[in-house]
Amino acid sequence: MSEVKISAEPRTEFGKGGARRTRRAGKVPAVLYGHGEKPKHIALPAREFAAAIRKGGANQLFAIEVSDGTQVLALPKAIQRDPIKDSFEHVDLLLVRRGEKVTVEVPVQLTGDAAKDTLIVHDHDTLSVTADATKVPDHLEASIEGMEAGTQVTAADVELPSGVELAADPELAVASVTAAPTAEQLEATLPEVETADEEAEAGVGEETAEGAEGAEAGEPATAGGEESAEAKTEA
Repeated sequence: MSEVKISAEPRTEFGKGGARRTRRAGKVPAVLYGHGEKPKHIALPAREFAAAIRKGGANQLFAIEVSDGTQVLALPKAIQRDPIKDSFEHVDLLLVRRGEKVTVEVPVQLTGDAAKDTLIVHDHDTLSVTADATKVPDHLEASIEGMEAGTQVTAADVELPSGVELAADPELAVASVTAAPTAEQLEATLPEVETADEEAEAGVGEETAEGAEGAEAGEPATAGGEESAEAKTEA
């Protein structure tokens, strides 16, 4: 992965208020740390940083030039995003040197197509590996081509580029191939729509009956009606 040059400014305001003002100015609050150095608070240009992450992924290597003359290489260690605005809230950057080995989480992409009538469960979409800080891959690949139900892809099955070593447990499940549910099984999981409709119709019927009873009970007896009843009794 090639490094991306990016400028930065020292940050003197801290806390939530300072971070908000930094973001309003179109910058991302960040911290540089590592190699026993005192943490350095900086602000990165939001657009340039976002474009680099979109292209190179979360393990993009940055060559950072701070306006105070500091020049360093760094890898993102932790990135906080705003899920609603889809913007970057804060970044922790780990200082690295050329030739230095680092352990990072790298995304795993599944390639190929499994056998017919199967489903793929991606158990772990990242894998921990150790690599040269300047040669961290942007992704790893694992093939599921032709795999039948009951097959599993482990960390040991993932293809690793030259110079990259597996840091995760080799038996870690990366993906599992299962049998796709049959039409009958899917049907059994559907709600009983007919029963619900019948209950709704019954409810409407009860409301109608109650309304009719209420109307009958609420009808006042007329004087004429009383006289007719009395006349019939006398007769």
